[in-house]
Amino acid sequence: MDIYRPESAPSTPEMMAELKRLQTLIESAIADGYLSADEMARIKQQIAADGQVTFQELELYRQLVLDKITQGELARDFQP
Repeated sequence: MDIYRPESAPSTPEMMAELKRLQTLIESAIADGYLSADEMARIKQQIAADGQVTFQELELYRQLVLDKITQGELARDFQP
């Protein structure tokens, strides 16, 4: 699996649509303040769905999941 840096991959309409799908999935998963292992598996599956992991996808995940876990705003039932 490749990781693409923002300077090497311009944002295309397809990439923007994929980011929006990921954002919607994450927001739905964390809406109750709790992230289950199944929800996390679906998020990882969405990130890897096209065979590449972009900087933008990782940044979105960091902002919406990891930062909230660190700040105590989101609980989880698994270890990262």
